[in-house]
Amino acid sequence: MNRPLAFPAAAFFMPFSAATTPRRVYFRALAGRIRASPFTRFDTMLCWLPAPFKILIAALSIAINTLLVFVAFIPFALLKLLLPLRPLRVFADHCLIRIANGWVRINNRWMNAIERHRWQVSGIEDLHLKGWYLVSSNHQSWADILILQRIFLGRIPFLKFFLKRELIYIPVIGLAWWALDFPFMRRGGKTLSSAAADMVTARKSCEKFRNIPTSVINFVEGTRFTAAKHKHQKSPYQHLLKPKSGGASIALGTMGELFEALLDVTIVYPDGVPSFLDVMAGRMGRVIVEVNHVAIPTEFIGETASRDPQYRSKIQAWLNTQWQAKDQRISELLSR
Repeated sequence: MNRPLAFPAAAFFMPFSAATTPRRVYFRALAGRIRASPFTRFDTMLCWLPAPFKILIAALSIAINTLLVFVAFIPFALLKLLLPLRPLRVFADHCLIRIANGWVRINNRWMNAIERHRWQVSGIEDLHLKGWYLVSSNHQSWADILILQRIFLGRIPFLKFFLKRELIYIPVIGLAWWALDFPFMRRGGKTLSSAAADMVTARKSCEKFRNIPTSVINFVEGTRFTAAKHKHQKSPYQHLLKPKSGGASIALGTMGELFEALLDVTIVYPDGVPSFLDVMAGRMGRVIVEVNHVAIPTEFIGETASRDPQYRSKIQAWLNTQWQAKDQRISELLSR
């Protein structure tokens, strides 16, 4: 039990300058007690609720948060659409990213409220908001996105994903992704002309990232890992699907000289891979996230390098090497 805080009553009658130090010490200690109180601290305060109530609270939080952000996006999205001048575009982009970061912070709050997280995160110490980063991660669950947004918030620029073209038509969030300049790709082109058109479209999206510091994240497996997909692919890895070089090739060929490093992220769920419903119910379990800083070979950087007929195959070999090491590391982490 916490003991009452003792404060010298004489300090109230001292001249202000003389009493400043004891007053400051006392009220700082008192504020610490208040923040630590289970009745006043928002973090973990809803952990005691049954899962159905947690799901309801999480669903309402996501819906209200997304709707408010959508409304806040509208004037800046219209500004970008109607007056596509570079200074106005940069201003609108900064405002949109600030709003999007607020969306992530609110998601973090409800996640904190419904579960005592047991996360082990390493490798995020030497990052900064004024740089450009290419982020690569294994992909097992929708929870991966929330985890990546949480660990990188305030450490690197807002994460932007490569998305399927069809997702732009999703109500509300499709407009948000467009306003934030997420690269949309028509995956699975059946002809060389459709694949080339896809590359041109994606390059135009990446060119916009030159205006302000940006983090481009690429789930190089192209989809979430499942046992069925693993079997269908005949993947040579135990815990991963085969990596694909398309997104990385576009990003490196378009703006590779801006990237400070590749952030190679490994996400492991020792208690089992959670679904999004598990996250909403406060059943995420233990999470291990390791971030490795990988230097990008100069031979992969720039438009000239991307004209090499072997460009994609060289990047594919580079990713295969990383994936082999990642697969071994996941086995080590799961065997602890």
